[in-house]
Amino acid sequence: MIDSVYYILCIVLAGLVLLGISLMSKVKSALWGNLLSCACMAAAIALTVIRYDFGGKWLWLLVGLVPAAVAGAILAKRVKMIEMPQTVAMLNGFGGAASALVAAVTLTDGKAVGAFEAVTAGIALIIGMVTLLGSVLAAGKLAKWFNQRPVILKGHKALILVSALLAVLCLIPLVLFQGNNGMLILFTLLTAILAGAFGWLFVLRVGGADMPITISLLNSLSGVAGGIAGMAIGEPLLVAVGGIVGASGLILTEVMCRAMNRKLAAILTGATTVSAAPKAEAPVEEKPAEAPVEEAKAEAPAVDKAAVEQQVFDAFKAAKNVIIVPGYGMALSQAQYAVRELKDALEAHGAQVRFAIHPVAGRMPGHMNVLLCEVDIPYEDLFQMEDINDDFKAADVTLVIGANDVMNPAANTAEGTPIYGMPVLNVGDCQNVIICNFDLNPGYAGVPNPLYERTEGVALLIGDAKESVTRLKDML
Repeated sequence: MIDSVYYILCIVLAGLVLLGISLMSKVKSALWGNLLSCACMAAAIALTVIRYDFGGKWLWLLVGLVPAAVAGAILAKRVKMIEMPQTVAMLNGFGGAASALVAAVTLTDGKAVGAFEAVTAGIALIIGMVTLLGSVLAAGKLAKWFNQRPVILKGHKALILVSALLAVLCLIPLVLFQGNNGMLILFTLLTAILAGAFGWLFVLRVGGADMPITISLLNSLSGVAGGIAGMAIGEPLLVAVGGIVGASGLILTEVMCRAMNRKLAAILTGATTVSAAPKAEAPVEEKPAEAPVEEAKAEAPAVDKAAVEQQVFDAFKAAKNVIIVPGYGMALSQAQYAVRELKDALEAHGAQVRFAIHPVAGRMPGHMNVLLCEVDIPYEDLFQMEDINDDFKAADVTLVIGANDVMNPAANTAEGTPIYGMPVLNVGDCQNVIICNFDLNPGYAGVPNPLYERTEGVALLIGDAKESVTRLKDML
């Protein structure tokens, strides 16, 4: 193939990939954007095969492509929506693994390469292995294979810094030992181990609300690794597509950081996921024996919780302005279909129903949007936090379905906790709140929610979210 034709086709495919990503930013066109991007990737593979004329190696190419395509199709068919976050994390890891493999082969195939190719291959190997091991651990945490809480090892910061520094220093022998394949294999393996250790240690200390940001960052790193691997092998199409994925993932990561009032550097160092030591309590001054506290303090009147809940349910039946806050528990119980039925029933009674979507609700960016759109809830009814947060005080009822951290008012007061300083949905501003959660335990970040203890205007429906939502629909 003529070089000029090849480069023109690369530009066209890269442009179409950008168009696909743009289409995916809107729900109505997201499917077509995804299909367009998939078609471009298939065309990129075909273009690469034609460009480099595999000749008699076609059989080996099919041995790799066909099983992978079949496995991907089966995975796409069988994976449940509740498993989508860990699936996305693993796919990020596969992208990093592919780039690391390309880099390793470039370094150890017995052909000496120039300093630029050696350095870029080494960097691609490092970023690819960071992405692979970090994504495996992130997926494991989301799937509950590993401890979901932040895990801090003794000397954790030092281990992270040392592993990163040594991995970067390994770039030097990768350049100096060109022509000595034995040493190249040794240092390629050492670089991969050190980079993988860094990725594992980095994600190990991430927990709570920062996991969606971590997945987004790993997605960006998978693209960066691919782009740099393209530099190492002189493949402009891989550079372009990898750059697009890396840039879009980084933009999404930055948008989410701003939405959560986080700094990316703080997340990378684990500063937002580690609880501070509790502050020492001031000594209590002893009271004289003749003036016991219990005699001077009047007992608070008992709260009739059943009456409070009945009052909230009555408000729900008459509500004309309802806000629904979905969370990971909705995905866990697959309650989105029941939520759609409840929405239809409320609207049949003349109520306006809107959904308040927190940027990190669920376990990956856009998790709630995908679930709700799966049951054909119009995108116009989904509102981002900044667009609806001031409306809670005017709502007749706010219905929380499987959410906790994203509406926990402790984020404004509980210093030193994983969610402190994170903007949350102002559910507490609503006079009548119904919470449909599985239990009263703290959310993923491990911070108790004061709304559970509120004595006025809060009704708790504890148990399976789908059953609770169905119960509410039956009340109407």
